[in-house]
Amino acid sequence: MIADYRLPITSYYFMHDLIINFFAGFPKELATFLIALIPITELRASIPLAIKVYGLSATVALLYSVAGTFFSMVIIVLLLEPISKLLSRYIPIFKKFFAWLFEHTRKRAGSKMEKYGEWAIFILAATPIPLLGGMTGALAAFIFNVPLKKSLPLLLVGTIVSGLIVTGITLYF
Repeated sequence: MIADYRLPITSYYFMHDLIINFFAGFPKELATFLIALIPITELRASIPLAIKVYGLSATVALLYSVAGTFFSMVIIVLLLEPISKLLSRYIPIFKKFFAWLFEHTRKRAGSKMEKYGEWAIFILAATPIPLLGGMTGALAAFIFNVPLKKSLPLLLVGTIVSGLIVTGITLYF
């Protein structure tokens, strides 16, 4: 079937088809994990695709999606500083990008951090809304220097909650 990409909702269908086609040759579980790794899609896309397209059970979809999203969060919290410094030093556009990214995250998460403290990391990670979810929680943990012993469990539990919300919506709506 050829999609008509002139419709107003084409970006959704284009992204949907692009993701499905790109991961077509991958095992279903690995595709689910990798889709969850992508900052734009996270588990908001991987769970519905795993259940509706790949035919995985809700439990398996949730497990691989939470693992993929949490893995990318751990990478952000642990490696963002050395990677951002290295890239900013040698490639000028990355200096501007990271300055924008860190300032953007400070603006989006700053009031939540002031109001809820470290629990804001959990709230951000548990929110399955584009551009305000797990990756924002991980960025906030990095930017506001939340210790790993506190940030990683908050990110994990928040990701599980977000995954349960997305799974419930996928199954019942």
